[in-house]
Amino acid sequence: VQPPEKPLQAEEWNKLREDFQSPEIFEEVMLNSMIRCNSPIDVAKSLLTHLAKRNGDIAYNMLVKYLTLCVQQGQVSEILDVYDIMKVRFKILESGAYSLLIRGLSNSNQWRMALTVLEEVKKIMIPSRRCYESCIEAASRHQEMKLAFELYSEMLAKDVVPTLHVLQSFFDFSRGMKDAELQKELFGILLYLRENQIYPHRTFMRSIKLWFESLPGGNWRGRLTKIKDSGQCPVCNHQLEDSNLTEEEYSHLSERIMKDVIHGTDTFRKTSPEELEAFQTFVENRLPFDIVIDGLNVSHIKSRKMQCENLFDAINYLAKENARLLVLGRKHMLMNSSNWKKEIMKEMQNKADFFFAENISEDDPFLLYATLRSGKHCRFVSRDFLRDHKACLSDSLTRHLFRKWQRGHQIFSLCFSQQPAFCYDCVVQTTGDTWHIPYKDVFEEKYSYQVPRKWLCIHQK
Repeated sequence: VQPPEKPLQAEEWNKLREDFQSPEIFEEVMLNSMIRCNSPIDVAKSLLTHLAKRNGDIAYNMLVKYLTLCVQQGQVSEILDVYDIMKVRFKILESGAYSLLIRGLSNSNQWRMALTVLEEVKKIMIPSRRCYESCIEAASRHQEMKLAFELYSEMLAKDVVPTLHVLQSFFDFSRGMKDAELQKELFGILLYLRENQIYPHRTFMRSIKLWFESLPGGNWRGRLTKIKDSGQCPVCNHQLEDSNLTEEEYSHLSERIMKDVIHGTDTFRKTSPEELEAFQTFVENRLPFDIVIDGLNVSHIKSRKMQCENLFDAINYLAKENARLLVLGRKHMLMNSSNWKKEIMKEMQNKADFFFAENISEDDPFLLYATLRSGKHCRFVSRDFLRDHKACLSDSLTRHLFRKWQRGHQIFSLCFSQQPAFCYDCVVQTTGDTWHIPYKDVFEEKYSYQVPRKWLCIHQK
C-alpha cells in the first residue's frame, strides 16, 4: 500500500479501505507503510481521526504504530499527547511502548520527561536495557554525568547488561572534565570490563585513549602495542599480571567450586548423588591427569566426520607427549552405532581413561572436579564457556579467579589449532599509574575465546 501524500477525508479513507483486498487489516497495513515511508504526521493523524470517528476509539496497537512514526520524526508534542491518551485508556503499557516513549523523549528537549516515564516503568517491571540506555545517553549529552552513572549503577544492580555502545558513550561525554568522582566511575567501567573479560573494539578503545589523554593535568599517554611473550609491555616495560593462580588462590577456587558448583543446588538436577560419588572414587584412584576431555563436546567438532573419529583425532593429538588423559563420555557411546564404532572406541580406551556417565548427566561438574583435583598443571578440553558455573559462584573474587583459571587452562579444541596459554593474563589491568587494555579490531556481540594480541598501554609521563 502506498500511503497518500496529504491528509484525506473520511470518504476518501473509506474508498481506499473498500478497494483493499483485506479491509479488516487495512489501517494496520497502511500505518506500517507510513512508518516505512516516513509519511508526514498529519497524514497519519487524519487516518487515526477517521478511525476514532468510525469505531469510537483507537486500538492500542494502532496508537503504538502512530507513536513509532512520531518517535521516528522527533515530534515531541505528539509523543506527549499519545502518552496522555494511553495513560488514561490503559493503566499499564507493554515494554515496547515504554521503550518508544523513553527513546522519543530522551532525544528531545523534554528529556527529563523520559526519566519520569522510566520511574513509571520501574513500578511494574524491570526496565529494558534500551530504556535505561536512552536515559543514560540523554543525561550524558546534557553533561549530567552524576545522573548518568546513577542510572548505570541501577542497571547493573538489576542484572541488566549494558551494551558496549553505552559504555563507550561515558568516555566520549566525559572528555576533558576534571572531576575526581567522575574519574573513579570511569575507572569502574574499566574494572567492569576486566571482571567480565570483555574486550573493547577499536573505536571504544580509541574513546578510552582520548579520555585519558584529555584529563587536565593527568599527563596520560596512550600507545598501541603487542605484549612480548614474556608478558612485558614494550612501551612502559611493565610486567603484566601472571596468568597462574597462587597456591592460596587455587585452593580457594577449588574449595568454592566443590561447594557451590559440584555440591551446589544445580548438580543433582542432572546427575544423581550416587553417580557423582562413583565418579569421585574413579578419579581419586587414578589421579593425577594432565588433560581432561569433554568427550561429547569434542565429538561434534567437524560435522562431516563420524563423532568417534573426531574424538579419536583429539585423543591422538593430545596423547603425543605421553599426557595422561581422562575422557568424560556417555553410556550411549558404548552401543555400537553409526557414530560410535566399537573397534574405534576400544582403541581409544587403550590411550586414555574413560568415565561413561548416564546419558542425562551434565558433564561440566565432572570436568571441573577432575581438572581441579589433578592440580594446577592440568588442563581441560571443551568448547563450552561454562557461564552457568561462573554464575553459581557466590562472590566476585571467586568469579574472577574462575575466569582467570579458565583462561589459563581451557583448550578450545577447534581443529586443535590451540592458542598457546600465555604466561600473562589477557584482561584489563592496572597498577594505578599504568593501564593495559586488550582490544579487538572489530565489535563482537558473542563472547569470544580468541584472546586478543593487540593492547592499549596507557601510562603517566
